[in-house]
Amino acid sequence: MNNDHHRSPERSPEEWKQLLDPATYHVTREAGTEPPFSGRYWQHDEPGTYLCICCKTPLFSSQTKYASGCGWPSFYDGMDPGKIEEHRDTSHGMLRTEVRCRTCGAHLGHVFEDGPPPTGLRYCINSLSLEFSPAEESHA
Repeated sequence: MNNDHHRSPERSPEEWKQLLDPATYHVTREAGTEPPFSGRYWQHDEPGTYLCICCKTPLFSSQTKYASGCGWPSFYDGMDPGKIEEHRDTSHGMLRTEVRCRTCGAHLGHVFEDGPPPTGLRYCINSLSLEFSPAEESHA
C-alpha cells in the first residue's frame, strides 16, 4: 500500500478524519492528549525510530527514549531539530511548550526542561502521535 497520501500537510479536517481513527485525529489535529499510562509506546523499549503517525516523518530515536515516569513516551532529544516546531501553549492555565511535526503540523505533545543530560529536555509525546519503525537487524 502506498502511504504517500499521508505526506501532504495541505489536508482538510475532513480528509484527516478519513485517514485517522477518532482518537488519533483528536490528539494530532485538535491538540488533544491521551490519558497517561495508556499509550502503546510509554513502556516500549524496542530499538528503532518513532515517526509522525500522520506523515511518516522520522522524529525520535529509541536511543534517546527514557523512562521519565510521566506516563507518556519521553525522549531527551529529537532526531533532527528541524523536523519539530515549538509553540507557546497557555491552555489549561499552564505555560508549556507544545511540539508539532514541522512537515504536517500534527500535535505531538510538549517539551519540558526537566530531562536528563545531555540536553536537559523531556519531550513528552503522545503515543497516538507516533508510529514505530523497528531497527533493521544486522545479519553478519
